[in-house]
Amino acid sequence: MTVFDLAGQPFDPFAPADAKVIVFIFVNTDCPISNRYAPEIRRVSERFARSGVRFWLVYADPDTSPDAIRKHLQDYQLPPEALRDPQHGLVRLSQAHVTPEAAVFLPGRRLVYHGRIDNRYADLGKERPEATQHDLEDVLEALVQGKPVPYPTARAVGCYISDTK
Repeated sequence: MTVFDLAGQPFDPFAPADAKVIVFIFVNTDCPISNRYAPEIRRVSERFARSGVRFWLVYADPDTSPDAIRKHLQDYQLPPEALRDPQHGLVRLSQAHVTPEAAVFLPGRRLVYHGRIDNRYADLGKERPEATQHDLEDVLEALVQGKPVPYPTARAVGCYISDTK
């Protein structure tokens, strides 16, 4: 599995040994649902960063250039830790299908959750005024407290990642 940093260099996001939990959030520059989640992504990543949780934004569209990603990060005030996954190795490992979608791993590349960030979107075109369930936050809170993950998956709603099987 090869992912790349924004300088175009191969990068292993699992290598930093200091992370207790690694979160990948799959996003896309032109997905309106993904873009609407920018404030929530920023809030959750800031909340858990001090607890040993490492966040990565993952851009899976092979046609999205590093410059377009940098502009997207700036325009939406997203956390700067971003990776490109043009070959979809991380997409497959994370079982991601749409943007935005989160995948939570423990050391040893052990996937413990994949799915929606929260339930703000019930379906395409069906948005709640605000989320009533915060799935990603609930999972991270449990892990930080040393408790079991409350659920392993929750169906995400968003823009499909092309070529996922």
